[in-house]
Amino acid sequence: MSIFARVALLAVVFVDLIGQGLVFPIVNELIMSTHLSFLPLSTSQAERHLYYGLCIGIFFIAWFFGAIYIAKLSDSIGRKKGIVICLFGALIGYLLTILSLFVNSLWLLILGRAISGFTAGNQPIAQAAMIDASNSEQEKARNMGLIVAGISAGLVGGPIIGGVFSDSSLLGHYASLKLPFYVATLLIVVTIFLVQRYYTDTKPPIKGIRIKLSEVFTQLLHIRQKPVVGRLFWAYFAFMIANNAFFIFMTNYMTSRFHIGLFGTNMEMIVLGVAMASASLFLVAPILKRFDKISIVSTVTLIMALSTLGFVLSTHFLYCYVFIAIFYLSFGVAYPAILSLFSGSVSDDEQGWVMGVTTAGFTLAAGLSSFVGGGLMAISLTISFYVTAGFAFLALLLVVFTWRIQPIKQIAKA
Repeated sequence: MSIFARVALLAVVFVDLIGQGLVFPIVNELIMSTHLSFLPLSTSQAERHLYYGLCIGIFFIAWFFGAIYIAKLSDSIGRKKGIVICLFGALIGYLLTILSLFVNSLWLLILGRAISGFTAGNQPIAQAAMIDASNSEQEKARNMGLIVAGISAGLVGGPIIGGVFSDSSLLGHYASLKLPFYVATLLIVVTIFLVQRYYTDTKPPIKGIRIKLSEVFTQLLHIRQKPVVGRLFWAYFAFMIANNAFFIFMTNYMTSRFHIGLFGTNMEMIVLGVAMASASLFLVAPILKRFDKISIVSTVTLIMALSTLGFVLSTHFLYCYVFIAIFYLSFGVAYPAILSLFSGSVSDDEQGWVMGVTTAGFTLAAGLSSFVGGGLMAISLTISFYVTAGFAFLALLLVVFTWRIQPIKQIAKA
């Protein structure tokens, strides 16, 4: 795979993730701020928490339905076509989001988020494309590290784009909450060009695959026929509930408790992205080389649980930034190790499926965290984070007691 093809795939992951790094702080500002007219001023804080959870949850549930379907579709029609379909879906989603801001429509915003979510399958396809081009386990781990770097760049780039282009002190009257979405739309158009021009499938499509929408569930249920994948999945699912609950509600929590505003929530995303990028650039390779993957995931999950407790017990918003950095520095080390374990648990012909399973687990966990967490935040600002820590400890127990079988140990040492 050429350097330009890798750049195209990283651009795909980047624009996929700016949708979270850019959208989440702005959606939080739109829904939680009483200084904006997006929601009626009479909307209570409890209702605002519920609307925030609904808006974010719809995105992830739609992503869940699209994840396995589009990932398997990429096995059938080729990675390139699958990526382009997702990019055009993101384009439509952004256009609807822009329209929702013109007419102050929460439901149009939710529709745009749903369409963006259903076609947000680019990350597992890009992962599968990187795996297709890997010639060894070490190269595979490095390529997964590149994917995390693309994720990190998106999470950093999103809030930078959102912060700069919505800041009137920098851009004067040109700044608005709409302008960042125009920029994101342009970046998607550029990415479509890069993929069409430079990326070519390294693995031919698998003929004869029939895909039905019901396979969103049947392909996930296929885990029952893969006992190693099943053992990996349930610990991963608890791990992702912890990760997503922390990620989704950290901006909501700090806005409500410390009143940090759009700049402060953008800084959260930047700290998060820099931590993950630092992990992928400086820590992933040496740690994966020195330690087995089970030990890495166990240690990191414990750190994430303790970081969550530190975050919610902090009495100053600056301490919260420190615990966000520790949490996502740890996550950035664990995630490539987990992806490598899933990849090593199946044959080459099932890489698209298993990467779709990991994304389905991630999105289902995020959707559940959003809907349930929104209700919990309406009751108490802190309860969601104690639940998050609980799921991190649960993931640790599942890793310790269900991953200690010979097939997983062998993959962990590869």
